[in-house]
Amino acid sequence: MDEMAATARSQVVVVPAARPSSPPRASIPVSSSSAASAPPQQTATAKLPFSAAVPASTSASGSFSVPIPIASDGLGPEPSTLTEPVWDTVKRDLARIVSNLKLVVFPNPFRDDPGKALRDWDLWGPFFFIVLLGLILSWSATAKKSQVFAVAFAVLAAGAIVLTLNVLLLGGHIIFFQSLSLLGYCLFPLDVGALICMLKDSVILKMVVVTVTLAWSSWAAYPLMSAAVNPKRKALALYPVFLMYISVACLIIAIV
Repeated sequence: MDEMAATARSQVVVVPAARPSSPPRASIPVSSSSAASAPPQQTATAKLPFSAAVPASTSASGSFSVPIPIASDGLGPEPSTLTEPVWDTVKRDLARIVSNLKLVVFPNPFRDDPGKALRDWDLWGPFFFIVLLGLILSWSATAKKSQVFAVAFAVLAAGAIVLTLNVLLLGGHIIFFQSLSLLGYCLFPLDVGALICMLKDSVILKMVVVTVTLAWSSWAAYPLMSAAVNPKRKALALYPVFLMYISVACLIIAIV
């Protein structure tokens, strides 16, 4: 028994105490210069007061660049006409009327591109000239002035619409309202003739003034209307226009 106890004591293994764990160390991230300087691969949009935006791009060297977006006209967004002062709107419309009226006051059938005339069309000028002619005829009438004004206004407005439809049915390359604007602006010489006839009561003067203004109006409408249709159908488009202006001239001679 003593030998067995001695053998057991000799086989006891002494286990050293466990070493206490050290506190965690703070980790320090390590990144390369290119990775640190490179922005995230996201599409960045420059918030600038322009009408278009161009996404940002990253070059191969890691540099970050944002190109400046520019509007299609190079001058930024077009100003809104809803927030501008009323006087600015009136001045712009008056400038447009004067610009379009110059094409009638100084007609040129030999211009390079007569079809581009009155591209910036408006309906304020034609409306004013139709109302002015109706007022002149009604003032000169001896009776039923309101009926004279209504008939004159209806005939001129309906005649312009019918002539426009005639040009479109003939295959004319013109906008509906642009044709109305053209026919209305060409009434300006007849308005001037009617005003002169109202101030001077002379039959001979009326005949001369109305003949001159009728030729003036027809000469102004000729290059613009003829350029809108096929040359083979030019007569079919111009004949009704001349007929309407002749009817207006006859009204001026008969009433004023």
